[in-house]
Amino acid sequence: MSITEKLYRFLNNETEERVCKDITEQACEAVPKNYFLLIFSSVFTKLGDTLSNPKTVLTWLMSYVSAPVYLISLIVPIRESGSMVPQVFLSKYVKKQPVRKWIWVLGSFLQFLAIASIGFIALNFEGTTAGWLIIIAVIIFSLSRSICSLSSKDVTGKTIPKTRRGKLKGYTVSVSGILVLAAGLFILYQSKSEQTITFYSYLIFFASAMWLIAAVIYSRIKEFPEDTDASDNDKTSFISKLKLLKKDAHFRDFVIARSLLLCSALTAPYYILLAQKYIGKEVYLLGLFIIAKGIASIISSPTWGKLADKSSKNVMAIAVLIASGLGIILFFIITYFDTVRSLVWLYPVAFFILGIAHGGVRLGRKTYIVDMAKGNQRTDYVSVSNTVIGVILLFTGGLSALVSSISIEGVVLILSVFGILGAYKSYKLPDVE
Repeated sequence: MSITEKLYRFLNNETEERVCKDITEQACEAVPKNYFLLIFSSVFTKLGDTLSNPKTVLTWLMSYVSAPVYLISLIVPIRESGSMVPQVFLSKYVKKQPVRKWIWVLGSFLQFLAIASIGFIALNFEGTTAGWLIIIAVIIFSLSRSICSLSSKDVTGKTIPKTRRGKLKGYTVSVSGILVLAAGLFILYQSKSEQTITFYSYLIFFASAMWLIAAVIYSRIKEFPEDTDASDNDKTSFISKLKLLKKDAHFRDFVIARSLLLCSALTAPYYILLAQKYIGKEVYLLGLFIIAKGIASIISSPTWGKLADKSSKNVMAIAVLIASGLGIILFFIITYFDTVRSLVWLYPVAFFILGIAHGGVRLGRKTYIVDMAKGNQRTDYVSVSNTVIGVILLFTGGLSALVSSISIEGVVLILSVFGILGAYKSYKLPDVE
């Protein structure tokens, strides 16, 4: 028995015959190797994501190059919705590929180029010109991310058995959390001296390299060909995919629940804005937020992963309840306790708790959709749900940005109330494990 096999069995508490639920016999033989290749490739992309996050790092970077505020406000909805909206159109191409890991590799390489270009732009441009060029780079990044999102669910579904997928995601986030924590500590250390644009640009260059490394690792995954979907050539395929929302009640309920879970993602930048408003815009705050995110991942992800393998819909419900409760409490603190809202520790601690909750929401809904479908049906489910969520995200993100000009904490409260509805809707979903 190889070291990889032994470690796989230990991490998944597998003492008897290997679990091969929902995958082929061929794929089952390659599970241990593929398990760790998926973990390591995801670890690098998650580290890259954190070091180029639009809610934190890119906001700081664009402010530093004096980009207009209206352009800075666009990067979060563009990055998030831009990676989701095109999926229903791209799924037609993905479903024609018997082996789909190469689509992910291509998307990862394009993300490397897009993020690296942001570092180059920051070094050579400023003001409105820099702002618009960064927006273009973010759009390219989002489109590249879109094909990775589509293909990754299929590759995971084909190579990793049911009851092991939640732990896979949990271990991935935990390992990446350790690296994110180290990056946050480095930024905190660097904040002792005044930083120039070179520091931020090199941080972005380092982040971009993570996608290049991940692409090389992912290319080593052993994925076996599967039947392609020839019926997806007709002109009505787009409409027929959207009809899934009408015909498939289970899928429709999942999409509704997922749309209400957006509060954990949409409230995050407002925690940053509240900190900037009541504490300031010093570099050490950026380090504290990144550290908070890293610690949250390390602590919570293994637990969320194990729970998701038992009931991913319960993980979604519990996690969004935590996010909603936190948002409501923060609203009352900001509104009625002037002394407390000026304390530096309040915002990193709140961001830490939100990080735990958002990690559970993400892990729960990703495990749920992979387990609720098979093969090409999974591709349709992922593409349609992500496209619908992308449109909702763009709309609610824009509306939230408008309302935030009146009251930032008011947006947090409204989104948190929707989150409570999301918890109820998630709990009512059937188990798929």
